[in-house]
Amino acid sequence: MAKITVQNNIIRIIKVESYDYICITDIAKIKNAIEPKDVIKNWLRTKNTIEYLALWENLNNENFKGVEIDPLLKEAGSNSFTMSPTRWIELTNAIGIITKNGTQGGTYAQRDIAFKFASWVSVEFELYLIKEFQRLKSIEQEKIGWSAKRELSKINYHIHTDAIKQNLVPPMSLAVLKYPLSEKIA
Repeated sequence: MAKITVQNNIIRIIKVESYDYICITDIAKIKNAIEPKDVIKNWLRTKNTIEYLALWENLNNENFKGVEIDPLLKEAGSNSFTMSPTRWIELTNAIGIITKNGTQGGTYAQRDIAFKFASWVSVEFELYLIKEFQRLKSIEQEKIGWSAKRELSKINYHIHTDAIKQNLVPPMSLAVLKYPLSEKIA
């Protein structure tokens, strides 16, 4: 689990398969540190959010249950409409938002969705979040590059030494190396 600090707030990031998920619970704490889940639920109540999430899922999730969206869009925005991340996931088979329980628990959203949520919370915070996220990705790429170069060098070393042993060093000289000339003369 990676963490970034944005305007003195720690934001957790996890990888699920090859996708980055940002903890929107951590982002919601900026608005309401006591009940961040209420901030997320309020965001999920809006028609624009439902439309955005549905579009994202249609583009990225072949198992998305899009037929469930029409009744939600009719209700979205009304005073009686409520939506939680768990309900959204169960109704639509969504993958863009996940919930985790336990010490590292919270609601996590794929980075595009998390940035959209951050924009809803605070435009200024969203810009700093994107900047810090990009910085984290740059550092990760540098580490991957260094590690890959190291592994390639290691593999090349073995290839070269094996090739030298097999092709350049004649078998007789290997025997000479085992029994130096000084021993043969005596």
